[in-house]
Amino acid sequence: MNFLRVPEHYCNILFSPMASRGLGCCARADCFTFWDLVLCSHIKRFKPSNEDTISAVRNWMLTLYNLLMEKVVTPENNECQRKKTSVCFSWGFCKVTLSNPVEKVAYLIIFHILFVLFVWTYWKSIFTLPVQPGKKYHMSYADKERYENEERPEVQRQILAEIARKLPVYTRTGNGGVRFCDRCQLIKPDRCHHCSVCAICVLKMDHHCPWVNNCIGFSNYKFFLLFLAYSLLYCLYIAATVFKYFIKYWTGELTNGRSKFHVLFLLFVAVMFFVSLMFLFGYHCWLVSRNRSTLEAFSAPVFQNGPDKNGFNLGFVKNLQQVFGEEKKLWLLPIASSQGDGHFFPMRALCEAQNPLLANEEQWEDDGIDEEPHDSGEASSLAIERET
Repeated sequence: MNFLRVPEHYCNILFSPMASRGLGCCARADCFTFWDLVLCSHIKRFKPSNEDTISAVRNWMLTLYNLLMEKVVTPENNECQRKKTSVCFSWGFCKVTLSNPVEKVAYLIIFHILFVLFVWTYWKSIFTLPVQPGKKYHMSYADKERYENEERPEVQRQILAEIARKLPVYTRTGNGGVRFCDRCQLIKPDRCHHCSVCAICVLKMDHHCPWVNNCIGFSNYKFFLLFLAYSLLYCLYIAATVFKYFIKYWTGELTNGRSKFHVLFLLFVAVMFFVSLMFLFGYHCWLVSRNRSTLEAFSAPVFQNGPDKNGFNLGFVKNLQQVFGEEKKLWLLPIASSQGDGHFFPMRALCEAQNPLLANEEQWEDDGIDEEPHDSGEASSLAIERET
């Protein structure tokens, strides 16, 4: 592992606070000073017997960061030269490992096309705000006052049914009641759920994704799918282009020490993310083909005739069009093209539920009585879905 060693004076330059201020052209020197302080604060907990341990760990951290970021300090002007984005592939692999200029250009062109699409879709997934239900789904001041002042559950249920009579909602709670959010004070549209993290009701909510720190729903589900797809292609492309050089490294044909690290790093990281993304992307492709959300896959939506996991399944082509739109030229671009406004979705058996919520209300009441114990006179008889 000789190629992992760096000169001692190199470490002193980067870890010196005075030298870091002298390298004003490069903010990474300050980054090293910061990590040096963090490292020292953690090492104090373990109280090493000598300073050799500190020096060894500092050398290892510097070397790893140097090889990943390709930080170069030239002895002539003692300045840091910034490298382009995606350093490991663009610089470490194409610049150091490849020798054929045509191959370099071809690799870089395809790589940066995938990289731009990857960043674009990731950006759209993060910064596209989730859409909330329209004003007509919110309770008016008079209805809210009447609802809150009423203590009888059956009367509260009737109030919600009257409010929802003119709304295009067809799904119900498991007990056959109106899907009402007591936090947002609104009637939930079909496929709408309350996100406890964002503290809002999100139209066609799929899940709250911690990796993009955003709710994935009607407004950005297409962007999220494209993000997974381009991430998958991005990792696959890197793994495929680096694999033959990994074979050369394994057989001893690759002698450049810096190339060895870049090839190993790129291959293993790309394969690791490819495998994890493959399962996630495949699962969401299956959901799209069935026209289901992640929440609906775990808990089937309830309609007038009961739960139906295929209630919104219109066929493979129409299911795709609901997410990606009818213009196929926009399918692969992170541009909003989904059908509808997120408040209403065509159903497979719409003819069976011509009157939303109130059709066969007596049948729902009878079913609710059969399902619940006869001695349950509690407020649980009010079927209100609070949160998913």
